[in-house]
Amino acid sequence: MPAPPFDPTHLTRDHVLRALRQLDREGPRMPLSTVYDLVYKGRRYAPRTVARAAWRLALHEPEAVWPLAAGGPTNRVLEQLDFTIATKRPTLENSALDGDVAAQEAMQELYAPQSTKAPTGPDKAATAAAAETLAQEPALAYELPAPVPYSREQALQELFITEDKLNAVLAALNRRRNVVLQGPPGTGKTFLARRLAWLQLGQTDARRVELVQFHPSYSYEDFVQGFRPNAHGTFQLQEGILLDFCRRAAQEPERPYFLLIDELNRGNLSRIFGELLLLLEADKRGPEHAVRLPYSPADAPHFYVPANVHFIGTMNLADRSLAPLDYALRRRFAFVEMEPEFGPPLQELLAQHGVPAQVVQRLVARLTELNQAIADDPELGPEFRIGHSYFCQPPAQPTEAEQWLTLILEQEIAPLLDDYWLDQPAKAAAHKKKLLRK
Repeated sequence: MPAPPFDPTHLTRDHVLRALRQLDREGPRMPLSTVYDLVYKGRRYAPRTVARAAWRLALHEPEAVWPLAAGGPTNRVLEQLDFTIATKRPTLENSALDGDVAAQEAMQELYAPQSTKAPTGPDKAATAAAAETLAQEPALAYELPAPVPYSREQALQELFITEDKLNAVLAALNRRRNVVLQGPPGTGKTFLARRLAWLQLGQTDARRVELVQFHPSYSYEDFVQGFRPNAHGTFQLQEGILLDFCRRAAQEPERPYFLLIDELNRGNLSRIFGELLLLLEADKRGPEHAVRLPYSPADAPHFYVPANVHFIGTMNLADRSLAPLDYALRRRFAFVEMEPEFGPPLQELLAQHGVPAQVVQRLVARLTELNQAIADDPELGPEFRIGHSYFCQPPAQPTEAEQWLTLILEQEIAPLLDDYWLDQPAKAAAHKKKLLRK
């Protein structure tokens, strides 16, 4: 219907208060991402939505159209009635953003209208089913690979460590059940972690090996247990990766299970593990050491880590943004140092793929020289050396080997040196020149 001529005197503070009460009764709606908010008694409302509702009450016309544009014009009327308008983000009056509210309200018409009343009967079941469909993660489009045998001989062929070191790592894993592989970036820590699990299992069984990567935003609620939103707009208690993994392991107590934690020291470990640090100890496994989880109901079964669960973590020691490990956690793990390996294993791998001997010699000479300079630098040290993983995927064609090596040095190693010597660009340039010389 056509809008009547606008007269601000038709709109009173009482009309606006009645409109606010009406909006509250109608219940929560999808909030508009407006530039402005009308703030009243600690609650926020879209100003134009409030003005429109108050205008209809003033005219006694339920379909009346609010005649003013969103932004400054509407806000001024509400402010004259002694209401507070807050800005969500800085804008200039009469700028392109000042009418942003109207554009966003128009966009709401693109969405199917939703009833504010709770559905009942068949409608309720249909709504619940639709919500579940929307909230579900996509079904797996693949199946886990079938296990294949994995032997010590295979491990020694693809791992750049000696048999003695492999035996030492396996002994630590069997003794402590918790091992951390630490060292400079690119030394094959994650690669080794997975193969340690395969060796203990005797096969590449993906069902019994789980990989998780920690990061600064990772929390106890992600790893152990916590409340999460569901499809119905409420919160419910959900289990994290650790509880699900331990439950699976408890069903096969005679078979080992391995939880691989990549980038262990990037997370806030005290916050992630919480009270479960106790249960990581090898002699604190099993039901007799079960503890009650903080989020669990009083009558819920207590949680324990089964004896057949092993933890293998990896740590990049060159990340300057990370704090040292909590001593309580450190004493529950065995630590194994990983080193850059540019010796016979890498050279033989490259030779098997047809990389010319002069290219291999150049690679080994340049990286050995660079790593020695990094280790001797008082502001860096051995943990900042360059690992061999950069060079473990040689080119398909031997004729491309020279360019392959040059591009890795230019595009992957050289930028790292700029970061290492950020405050000493001349030193970084000198090392890059040595690295890239033919």
